[in-house]
Amino acid sequence: MRIVDVNEFYSPTGGGVRTYIDRKLAVMAALGHQQIVIAAGREDRVEERPGGGRIIYVKSPVLPFDSNYGLFKDAGPIHAWLDELRPDVVENVSPWRSASIVADWPGPAIKSWFMHNDNMEAYPKRWLGRVMSEGAIERAFGWYDRFMAGRLAPFDTVVTNGPILTERLQKRGLRIDATMTLGIERHHFSPGLRSEALRAAMLEQCGLPEDAHLLIGIGRHHPEKQWPVVIDAVRRAGAKLPVGLMLLGLGTDTRTLERHIAQSPHVRLFRPVYDRAQLATIMASADAFIHGGWSEPFGLVASEALASGLPLVVPDRGGAAAVAQPEYAETYKGGDAYAAAKAIVRLLSRDRALVRRAAGVAAGKVRSDREHAEALVAHYQAVIDRKRAGGAAARA
Repeated sequence: MRIVDVNEFYSPTGGGVRTYIDRKLAVMAALGHQQIVIAAGREDRVEERPGGGRIIYVKSPVLPFDSNYGLFKDAGPIHAWLDELRPDVVENVSPWRSASIVADWPGPAIKSWFMHNDNMEAYPKRWLGRVMSEGAIERAFGWYDRFMAGRLAPFDTVVTNGPILTERLQKRGLRIDATMTLGIERHHFSPGLRSEALRAAMLEQCGLPEDAHLLIGIGRHHPEKQWPVVIDAVRRAGAKLPVGLMLLGLGTDTRTLERHIAQSPHVRLFRPVYDRAQLATIMASADAFIHGGWSEPFGLVASEALASGLPLVVPDRGGAAAVAQPEYAETYKGGDAYAAAKAIVRLLSRDRALVRRAAGVAAGKVRSDREHAEALVAHYQAVIDRKRAGGAAARA
């Protein structure tokens, strides 16, 4: 099967979508399929990947509010690529320009909308959640759901990346045909990678001794990640017990976060680690994982942390919350630094060996990206078969 993903969310310096796509290219090749991505880039170029995968960058305008990403402009170059590639499936992930470009392409492939996020949660609810109820926000922005319903209509199938997103969207009346829960590179991450020497070195960089606690947070520096909440929570928790925080990431808010940690002697910012083996060792060597984003529908990095044997401190809603269980996690009200600080203290005050043992047991049960890819291909094949059968019946 040849799948072409027309993707405005893919960027070499992106976050979860980049991680998912990069791994999907390799997994699909291992399964005997070809995954190709047409991405908005700063220049026209093609990047070959092992096993026949490709990233085809189409020169596009850069988003004014986030230079990591672009927005497609002309349909012509993308339609020309689709004509040449003759895919079995064309995927779309964005409600913006790519949606109409894919919908208007006249080729015979089935068209799939793969839902990675929910803009209602990511923006209006995050911006207005302190002054309006959730129901009031949904009513005020009901036009967006009507817009989305129209966008989804031409597609042969609409799938989500997990049950949290499916529940959110169906509750608001949007069509979802299948839930394709994401997975991670489980073979990379393991509690067995833990290094006490590395842990001590990371604590030293946070200005703390070996008997302190080390939290790790990973993700791009963007308002939806809620890193100021996490930083404030760690600072408040530090009044109760010695705790440091390492944040790995970059983004539009990096300079803001650098100013924010100026009064936090035990919080350090580090650039992203793209080497998966190195990242897995760093994660396994921390004492717990902390996350601030509650609008994300799937907890990719939280799943990676759990697969590394880390206990979790995460918001009580969103994708990360779906990964958390009481045996190895504490949750808090999203956006509330005081509640997050209490959750940190609760977790770090528990029996460390018992909590890590529970996380270690859960680590082996985290869904793999191969399992996700196999389920997705099976779903696409079923849609293709139904469409062919419907066409044959119509001709008869």
